[in-house]
Amino acid sequence: MALNPWKVATFNVNGVRARLPVLVDWLSSRRPDVVCLQEIKCLEESFPAEPFRELGYTLKVRGQKSFNGVAVLSLREPEVEVRGFEDGDADEEARLLAVRVDGVWVVNTYVPQGRDPLDPAFQYKLGFLSRLKRWMDGRFLRSMPVIWTGDINVAPEPLDVFDPERLEGEVGFHPDERAALKDAMSWGFVDLFRRLHPHRRQFTFWDYRMRGGLSRNLGWRIDHVLVTEPLWPACLECDVDMEPRAASKPSDHTPVWASFDLSRLT
Repeated sequence: MALNPWKVATFNVNGVRARLPVLVDWLSSRRPDVVCLQEIKCLEESFPAEPFRELGYTLKVRGQKSFNGVAVLSLREPEVEVRGFEDGDADEEARLLAVRVDGVWVVNTYVPQGRDPLDPAFQYKLGFLSRLKRWMDGRFLRSMPVIWTGDINVAPEPLDVFDPERLEGEVGFHPDERAALKDAMSWGFVDLFRRLHPHRRQFTFWDYRMRGGLSRNLGWRIDHVLVTEPLWPACLECDVDMEPRAASKPSDHTPVWASFDLSRLT
């Protein structure tokens, strides 16, 4: 194993200011090289930057008042930053922020939840995934080390939800969403957790509204670390950190992380 593995993590914090103690404690103990945050729910000027800077992190923030919002914290300054699709179409919601850091592209997304299959927001979600694939195709090569991560809001397989029969057709586990995610991933991405743990039942999200959801493990695996094939030989591990979800006043999500030996990059 590498002496200094390079670690990336994703965490939907459901309000960065509300989750600040949980997040600071977690970063202090885990110290990922790059951490992607979603649903920060604040504008850039309201982001509580100083506690993260005190921990040695640089910040890239794309905020939105009260809703959405993404941020990337990194121990080294990113070489490049891309804020949104930049494809000429309307891009009002703060859901995409990409950086290249330590030679690796990290694409942080907060994919729309979709509300209901009959709601226009559901078609917006499908369109977002299609748009993301086009954006990837125009910006990257499959031979490049690229990580697509974040709250992707889709459980890909029956193993990724607590009751696949009951939840079939619901938002987050609808066949159209699973097909859209599969199509987006066909650009060249591997589901790192599932490749390493093909039979493990592990969730990343437990709904606040579901009584006893966490204790009864009524969850969904909707937060993902997806990588291009050049990163696969460099991967050391990918797992879910349950500690922040069990903390006081937690997010309804918990972090997913992966570690790499970048010297193995093909």
